[in-house]
Amino acid sequence: MVVGWSMRDNMRAGLVVAALEMARSRGHVAGGAMFHSDRGSQHASAELAAWAAAHDVRLSVGRTGSRHDNAVAESFFGTPRSEWYHHERPSDASTTKHGAIEFIESYYNRFRPHESIGDRVPAEAMQEFFDRFESALQADPEAMLAA
Repeated sequence: MVVGWSMRDNMRAGLVVAALEMARSRGHVAGGAMFHSDRGSQHASAELAAWAAAHDVRLSVGRTGSRHDNAVAESFFGTPRSEWYHHERPSDASTTKHGAIEFIESYYNRFRPHESIGDRVPAEAMQEFFDRFESALQADPEAMLAA
């Protein structure tokens, strides 16, 4: 499930920090979390390193030349291109931004089944995860907190 995203007319560090900040503000980034990315300059920036340090997030980068290290992200970025952008052909930046937001928030996260999670919808799979976690926490709080 896409829990944080940002769109800008550049690929600088602020783009990445804004997406991570959105995920954090929605409760999806806890201390000790790991953010994995490719080796793009926006991911190797001092701005991102400072944000990560301030929020106890570890940064991880893929190996040079390994397309498999970022397969999930690359697959995601191909999905809106093939399932939305090439069909809609938005005419300007504003229409593109609003359409992309609608695609991610309404369709990709809440309606589109994903083969990688058993043909379930990401929002439903995430809710099932949290429900199982809550049940386990109620059954044995000390064991869950020790993990």
